[in-house]
Amino acid sequence: MANDFQVPRGLPIRPTTRVGSNLQTTQVQKPKTNEFQRILEQKLGRGEVKFSAHAEKRLKSSGITLSQEQLNALENAVNKASNKGARESLILMGDLAFVVSVKNRTVITAIDGDRIRENVFTNIDSAVIT
Repeated sequence: MANDFQVPRGLPIRPTTRVGSNLQTTQVQKPKTNEFQRILEQKLGRGEVKFSAHAEKRLKSSGITLSQEQLNALENAVNKASNKGARESLILMGDLAFVVSVKNRTVITAIDGDRIRENVFTNIDSAVIT
């Protein structure tokens, strides 16, 4: 039987030194708290919401620039959808609609005022109205 040893990804490998009869490892630097928080939120699925190229193109062609307040509301809506187990969600914010991949935290498409009424939204499993 072969003994396979694998180091988990992301863990630093440090050389060991022999001191007396005890084997000691060199001291590992601890990551900064904000870096730890960022990684934790990313692993928990709670990080910044990203925009696909298609969504960015839609926003730009419509002349829409989202304020920080709107981005925060969008992120909160994605968090709510995630907490309920949603995978693909329609998020309605005033006269804007976003179809979001909740798992990837990515806005797939964005639709503004008049186009909302003209569209049929498919492949979604939830809707969040903010």
